[in-house]
Amino acid sequence: MKAALLGLLQSGKSTILSAISGKALPAVGSIAIAEAIVPVPDERLDWLTEYHKPKKTTYATIDCLDLPGFNFADEHGRAAARRLISQIRTVDMLVLVVRAFESQAVPPYRNSVNPARDLVELRTELLLADLELVTTRIERLEKQVHKPTKTQAHDKAELALQKKLQEAIEAEKSISSAIETDAERQIIKSLGFLTLKPIAVAVNLGEGRLDEQFDFGDCTDDSVPVVTICAELEYELAQLDADSKAEFMADLGITESAAGKFVRGCYSALGLISFLTVVSGELRAWPIKQGTAALDAAGKVHTDIKRGFIRAETFSFDDLKEFGNEKALKAAGKIRLEGKDYIVADGDIINFRFNV
Repeated sequence: MKAALLGLLQSGKSTILSAISGKALPAVGSIAIAEAIVPVPDERLDWLTEYHKPKKTTYATIDCLDLPGFNFADEHGRAAARRLISQIRTVDMLVLVVRAFESQAVPPYRNSVNPARDLVELRTELLLADLELVTTRIERLEKQVHKPTKTQAHDKAELALQKKLQEAIEAEKSISSAIETDAERQIIKSLGFLTLKPIAVAVNLGEGRLDEQFDFGDCTDDSVPVVTICAELEYELAQLDADSKAEFMADLGITESAAGKFVRGCYSALGLISFLTVVSGELRAWPIKQGTAALDAAGKVHTDIKRGFIRAETFSFDDLKEFGNEKALKAAGKIRLEGKDYIVADGDIINFRFNV
């Protein structure tokens, strides 16, 4: 999965990405899109690694793109931002980073720190970028629909849909709010509308505000996950060895790492869970959408497994941890043989039986 981090100038998103990925900070003033792979922290895999002693443990990952900070205060900055935005239409989700820290060394955007204002500005610019794409598409379709082509019926349906999307954006609503059916979603899927994508908000706060909560109900949907991260502090913690980091986190009362918070927000926005497998000496986590059936989960591991699916031998990580070993699980009747329609649960450990 791929996520793009967007933020205004001096929001600290590059520091956040460096803290959660371990990748070095980009050079000051860089105008290139940076990329880093962020491993998904999973205490279940840590425990299972000690239990199974596998040859290899593979964590899920999120591929993160870090765009240079946006400046919409003038036309030059707006044009540069639009060019950057056009390059991320293929990502799976957006993480909007807003600043909530004071610093004399880092001048704030528009001369003041206001995370709600910045979030509104970011979302407005995303809407305008989508409006531009919708308008262009409508102009093209209005010319096409009068031609007797094989796609005429489809073009008419898309034109009606694009006009509905235009009305939604002009009412300052996201495209996702206007899509009512899977069929409509399929019609516009290839266009990569930004406000159709899942969104999470990351608030970069100061060290003295670690416990502060933010409510953006007036400027975003209630379903949008909001995570708080002190980028500067987390970056410093990331430079420490594991024992020192754990000690400092305990002293500061930090119970979850920045990477954990970030990933949790992304998984929530995307509606993801993970199931686990131990195959050929490899322990691995597989991210899937909530509600995924066992047959489709098998296809994530290998297409041959899906094609020759017989049963899914399944038990939960929590049960394994409680009972201590698989022999005790079997005696307690906690190991199940599930069919192809079984809906996989988060933390399921699955051994797929198949024949091809």
